[in-house]
Amino acid sequence: MWYFTEEQRQLAQVCKDFAQNEIAPKAEHHDTHETFNIEAFKKMGELGLLGITADPEYGGAGLGATEATIVMEEFGKACPGLTLSYLAHSMLCVNNINSNASAEQKAKYLPKLISGEHIGAMGMSEPGYGSDAVGMQCKATKADGHYVINGNKMWIPNAQFADTVYLYTRTGKDKKDLTTFIVDTKDCEGYSVSKEIHKMGMRGSPTGELSFENAKVPEENRVGNEGDSVYHMMKNLEIERLTIAGISLGIAQACVDQCIKYATEREQFGKPIGNFQLIQKMIAEMASETEMMRTFLYDSCKLWDEGKVSNTRASMVKLQLPKMATKIALDAIQLHGGYGYSREFPVERLMRDAKLNEIGAGTNEVMIMIIAKNLLKEASQR
Repeated sequence: MWYFTEEQRQLAQVCKDFAQNEIAPKAEHHDTHETFNIEAFKKMGELGLLGITADPEYGGAGLGATEATIVMEEFGKACPGLTLSYLAHSMLCVNNINSNASAEQKAKYLPKLISGEHIGAMGMSEPGYGSDAVGMQCKATKADGHYVINGNKMWIPNAQFADTVYLYTRTGKDKKDLTTFIVDTKDCEGYSVSKEIHKMGMRGSPTGELSFENAKVPEENRVGNEGDSVYHMMKNLEIERLTIAGISLGIAQACVDQCIKYATEREQFGKPIGNFQLIQKMIAEMASETEMMRTFLYDSCKLWDEGKVSNTRASMVKLQLPKMATKIALDAIQLHGGYGYSREFPVERLMRDAKLNEIGAGTNEVMIMIIAKNLLKEASQR
């Protein structure tokens, strides 16, 4: 990208090389068997990528949304499922702790999460509360020096491997009476992964349901004060939506690359199918749409790094990029014909993976509601 700095270009190349060597060769295997490439994940820690936005004093890289999104794009080209686990760890757990926790909590948890010694997750969605996140019912009750937590969390990436969970709970009757905790899963009696979730796509990202049955969490593990959770959520929302869109961009670019390769190799009627105008039209449109995605996304990341991105802008990115990635992946299957519908080529996996990003981190419908509400509110105040 013309507006990347030299350091950002170097980061992109490091991530591209790592993805080609450590992630892509095993992507199909982990998708087929619904397993986690934990070896590659641990090596991300050695590269300093698991704390991409975290403060350097805890071992982080201290970088911004642009750099985090570069990683998502490059890894997303190779294996979106593993990249989703990377996002859950680095953005939903590490970045939240870095942004909201006390100095003592950061010193305790971040070094091991950033090195890859520990794996992180975030618990927000519940079986009965997805889009209505603030309606959550997982309850934390204060006792002598600790809190007793009861409830379940659903659709949690990294659930089966998580050592540390950044957990949102209810501590009062008002809708905004929500409080955040850091949970040590290995030392928390009453905590369990009650169900493994089998998904259509993103199968390289282990996903499960977390259960808390009279689980005791020390008061010192509370992040901030009681009732701070809504503030914590809003603080992390924009970068979460931008970076998950980076995975969608990676999927779109991978589809374009596969289609160009296939169009030069596949022959019909005595010549490569890339000679036919309909195939050329499909490739031209897919490539153009991908470049539009890239420009919109990285321009928004730059604004976030400058402290200028709005909730509306981040929601627009989150709405449009996953939708476009799914469309491009479907077009890629169509271009490949019968082979595209089979597992001989990666485009069918990329299509299955792409769809998740229209649901996770806020559905398309929720993004539409946020965008329209914000724009109409701004218009009424002029």
